Amino acid sequence: MFRRRNKPSFLQRISGFFWPSIGWKRSSKYVGHRVARLPGTPYSIAAGFACGAAISFTPFVGLHLAGGALFAWLMRGNLLASWIGTLVGNPWTFPFIWIGIYRLGLWMGAGDVHAASDLDFISFFENLLTAVKSLDLAYIGEIAWPVLWPMFIGGLPCFVVVWILFFFPIKIMVQRYHARRKKTRHCAKIYVQRTFP
Repeated sequence: MFRRRNKPSFLQRISGFFWPSIGWKRSSKYVGHRVARLPGTPYSIAAGFACGAAISFTPFVGLHLAGGALFAWLMRGNLLASWIGTLVGNPWTFPFIWIGIYRLGLWMGAGDVHAASDLDFISFFENLLTAVKSLDLAYIGEIAWPVLWPMFIGGLPCFVVVWILFFFPIKIMVQRYHARRKKTRHCAKIYVQRTFP
């Protein structure tokens, strides 16, 4: 009943991930509506989403879903909301996030500032994935770690700031949504009682 008439192809789904066919504004409203309708209290939903968004500011690409869920569980947040929150880290935002947390980590003294001249993060993470699959500890220790350590240190303050920036607005949004929903149900109940005594 609610399915699409024409099922999108694989390429259409991929392109829709990078550039939504309904537009960014409508797509973000849809995500906000879905988040507000999740089961749970405003605190649990907001905390879960904030954990997912904040974990995106760490260099542990590939572990963001698990990390967001772990932090959400520790803070009694909503796990589904944490998974949605990890969408803050996506192909559009990751390059800026990686450069930002890396340079912040260097500024905080967690690495050699002179080594940051021409670092290609895409190639770096591709090589890192290959090294992890082949258990190449030499590459991980000698080449990857001097990059990951500043990113980790720079990601810590970003984690806290991003968590706060997402938690409070989403909590207010969900509280308002729940209040409107409760009011609508109450009005509908009164209407039914008056119409069908």
